[in-house]
Amino acid sequence: MRDLIALVALLFVQILCAAFLVGETLLTFLGIQHRPLSWEIKELLEIGAVLGLVFGAALGVTVLTRSLRRQKRAEDQLRQVSGAFMELMQTRFHDWGLTSAEKDVALFAIKGMSTPEIAALRGTAEGTVKAQTNAIYRKSGVTGRPQLLSLFIEDLMDDDMLPPSCPVEPVPDIEPILRAVG
Repeated sequence: MRDLIALVALLFVQILCAAFLVGETLLTFLGIQHRPLSWEIKELLEIGAVLGLVFGAALGVTVLTRSLRRQKRAEDQLRQVSGAFMELMQTRFHDWGLTSAEKDVALFAIKGMSTPEIAALRGTAEGTVKAQTNAIYRKSGVTGRPQLLSLFIEDLMDDDMLPPSCPVEPVPDIEPILRAVG
């Protein structure tokens, strides 16, 4: 929110300063008569406009730096979660006793690829991929792809799987409050 306010302030200051610097020239070019300012006031206003543009540029650098820092932090967290997801999948695949081919098919299925796409990538027949997916579902105890994916999502949502930089705040117990009120 602070960055949004800073960006709006930056834009406002820069538009105001640019309008002042370009305004007199534009009025003269368009032939619009205006009351001239004394040179002292004009110099002070121009200095203020230039300082405003410099301030706007500095503010822009600050906002950009913050945004880049936030983006890097988000990318690092995503990398951590992605690594945890891959580790979790490999552990599950091993626990279920999947073959190497079944592991490949399961990975492609979790990524959302269709049976024909998996068959084309692996250079096998669609029937083979269907048989492998059925074996995966049987070994994992699920009936289809959505349930297979939900197994991993549930495990990732577990507090122990989240990286330390992504704490989950506990949900307060509302029962005592409801009993007290009612």
